[in-house]
Amino acid sequence: MNHLNQVVENILSSKSETWLITGVAGFIGSHLLQVLLQQGQTVVGLDNFSTGYRNNLDSVKNLVGSNNWKRFSLIEGDLRDLKTCQKACEKVVVVLHQAALGSVPRSIKDPLATHQSNVDGFLNILIAARDAGVRSFIYASSSSVYGDHPALPRKEDSIGRPLSPYALSKYVDECYAEVFFKSYGFATVGLRYFNVFGSRQNTKGAYAAVIPRWRSEMINGDPVTIFGDGSTSRDFCFVDNVVEANLLAATAQQTQVEGEIFNIAFGEQTSLSELFEIMSNLLSRRAGVNKIKPVYAEFRQGDVAHSVADISKAKELLGYCPSVSVRAGLEMLLAENT
Repeated sequence: MNHLNQVVENILSSKSETWLITGVAGFIGSHLLQVLLQQGQTVVGLDNFSTGYRNNLDSVKNLVGSNNWKRFSLIEGDLRDLKTCQKACEKVVVVLHQAALGSVPRSIKDPLATHQSNVDGFLNILIAARDAGVRSFIYASSSSVYGDHPALPRKEDSIGRPLSPYALSKYVDECYAEVFFKSYGFATVGLRYFNVFGSRQNTKGAYAAVIPRWRSEMINGDPVTIFGDGSTSRDFCFVDNVVEANLLAATAQQTQVEGEIFNIAFGEQTSLSELFEIMSNLLSRRAGVNKIKPVYAEFRQGDVAHSVADISKAKELLGYCPSVSVRAGLEMLLAENT
């Protein structure tokens, strides 16, 4: 990662603390691990490898070097077990809670598994962190909580009705975090992610996110499916921006941010048709990757038609200023191993 906020870098370099990353072998979790180890921090990771990958950890180990890697310890376990969460939180100062069972379609197919991982697991890690005296608890929420609210851009204080079990699970997490702050004074900060993308993101399976799935399909010459007519839009956000947001929240003055929720996005709208053109054009410049036409399919149940974030609150209170645009992030991602 080459875009770490200088203020955050100075804070991290001034002292080493112990951090817990749940979902450490996942896409975002592994990027957080990489940066924290590079900045001299000690990290405990928790993962059950249901959606995370050991090769993500192998990649981080190769990038940070053996000396930095010595400051990482892995607990292979499940958030649904309170004792595992309690063990993970021992002597931890900051929790970055990334673990979840993602995907709207998966949650519609299996709402019970989504609830158990995202709600029961969230409550367990909240209780464990509170009881361990953790200073800061930063957790990943989702833009899906905005549901059917029609207003754009999305603002933190106005949400609609959830459109999927996944969206509901993330909303319940936010409610629990608010209750723990008001009832126990336990400092929590929620980050509503908007369509994060970058390296180490799952490219396979029915529940892969659109950018890694399309990247794999375009490179392999497979059909690329657009659900809907292509006008559906999202606020795509490169993973470096999300890592920075987590570290800004973790190192901010608590009185400013505790109990708050922030949109974390780039702040621009990109339609699926526009995304397809950008990716197709970038990949067509590389040897052996031919431009193809998309295949259109029915709009997916539980999806929202349009989404774009107002990030002014994060800018004001966190100092969040996303430095990597959608196009720049795509250029970096598509340059990898193509």
